[in-house]
Amino acid sequence: MPDKRAMSQSELAKIFILAVLGFIFALLNTPILTNFLFRNKIGKQIRKSKDTPLYSKMHAGKEGTPTMGGILVWGTTLFLIAFFWFTDRVLRIEALSFLNFLTRKETLLPLGAFIGASVVGLVDDWLDVRQSGHNGRGLSFRFKIWLYALVACIGAWWFVFKIDFTLMHIPFFGDFDFGLWFIPIFILIVIGTSFAVNQTDGLDGLAGGVLMIAFFSYGVIAYAQGRTNLTALIAVVCGSLLAFLWFNVHPARFFMGDTGSMGMGVLLAIIAFLTKSALLLPLIGFVFVIDTAAGLLQQFYKRVYKRKLFLSSPLHHHLEAIGWPETKITMRFWIISAVMGIIGMIIYFIG
Repeated sequence: MPDKRAMSQSELAKIFILAVLGFIFALLNTPILTNFLFRNKIGKQIRKSKDTPLYSKMHAGKEGTPTMGGILVWGTTLFLIAFFWFTDRVLRIEALSFLNFLTRKETLLPLGAFIGASVVGLVDDWLDVRQSGHNGRGLSFRFKIWLYALVACIGAWWFVFKIDFTLMHIPFFGDFDFGLWFIPIFILIVIGTSFAVNQTDGLDGLAGGVLMIAFFSYGVIAYAQGRTNLTALIAVVCGSLLAFLWFNVHPARFFMGDTGSMGMGVLLAIIAFLTKSALLLPLIGFVFVIDTAAGLLQQFYKRVYKRKLFLSSPLHHHLEAIGWPETKITMRFWIISAVMGIIGMIIYFIG
């Protein structure tokens, strides 16, 4: 019989090596990407509107900072998964075969959805930088909803009809088969998470740090379930996110852009479903929830009461407007994320 302890050590080694490779590859390629973005003037456009004078004033200094930094994360992930698949399946290099983490059951769908959503975000970022598209601000919100809904629909079809996966775990009650109801639930959560992450990407290091904590939390859950290849995918994302954060903390050398926030939002939601832990997402992604809720409340008050509830929305911009330093908001949101991530993991393990 195989030595379970040895197998566990091998799995941990695979996850650790891939996380380190993700970090190193992303770190080494950051100067190449940032120089390309600077040289081609692919910089953030700060919206100037009579409806958002406070936001425009607070962030005027960030005008022109390179965006599309999310390429670093999904590009690193795509390269490593393709490289080790090629060395294993095509070149048959035995020494590297254990690092291949592309499998139909665990990583093909999340990778495909991640890349698909990131490419949509990349197009949106490009149109925004060039001040073209809908009102010179890239893709219209309605069109983006339809595009990400398409990505979510493909994902839902894959879960239900390709891998026959319609289960979700209800903490303290057990697994529950949602049948075809799984499809609308999946679509709503995937779209909601992607736009929630995008809402949170508004301060230097904020979305990147919160995402890394959320991915790490789900990585622990995935590993506990024996999903080694899914954990390896999460490890690569966390490693490359760490390298991204090295340059994204205040003052940011570049921003994530929609190609990062939307893509990683979709990936996070799909990982939550693959681990049957989608109901823990509001806890593990608590900062995304409160930021989005603040934005929705702001819109509700403006339409119903014709006034603002917050000085600026989402919540991190309101805190910035009342005088909190950007770094304080970011680090406190990181702390909140870490605490909620731990609570989410505790509930998973005891529930």
